Amino acid sequence: MKVLLINGSARREGNTFIALTEAAQQLEKHGIETEIFQLGNKPVRGCIACGQCATRGLGRCAFDDDACNRIVERLNDIDALIVGSPVYYGQPNGALLAVMQRVLFSSSGALQNKPVANVAICRRGGATAAFQTMNMMFEMINTPIVTSQYWNIAYGMDPGQVSQDAEGLQTMRTLADNMAWLLKKIHADDNPEYPEREEWQPTHFIR
Repeated sequence: MKVLLINGSARREGNTFIALTEAAQQLEKHGIETEIFQLGNKPVRGCIACGQCATRGLGRCAFDDDACNRIVERLNDIDALIVGSPVYYGQPNGALLAVMQRVLFSSSGALQNKPVANVAICRRGGATAAFQTMNMMFEMINTPIVTSQYWNIAYGMDPGQVSQDAEGLQTMRTLADNMAWLLKKIHADDNPEYPEREEWQPTHFIR
């Protein structure tokens, strides 16, 4: 089993990375492989609603010059996903949102039934709003949301400061324990029976 952790911070080894590493190390104690993907600080595109990923059946974003498709390429080979972000003005990093919206619009089918969790790191406030925003992406694509003992939040401003948040790091470990437990339950059966789902009935109110 493998879990992909996306570091949505421009800082390669800042507080978001430390929190994700805490979760990754706990997952590895359960025998689960992990990979931390660095979003980095290079420019990323927002979705322009061109629809080519769907209409041309690409299974990936039509734009191939940033991190989006490098994440898409990993989705079929993972069993779960954790996404972490710093908090900017009570919201996740805008670059992370831009990338994840394109990832999910083009390739959400690769994540169906796979456990997902989000992590928000802040100096003082706004983390719950950012955390809720991140969860909303996954609450509409049939992914189980993994919880912890508290919201998946940790605190720190200067690089490395989150290491002093004992409860925050414990929350990351508990999240990892819960994700490992769920993954093992799912994979206990070689052919798990996922829920049968009705055909989508889109209902638009503008006629």
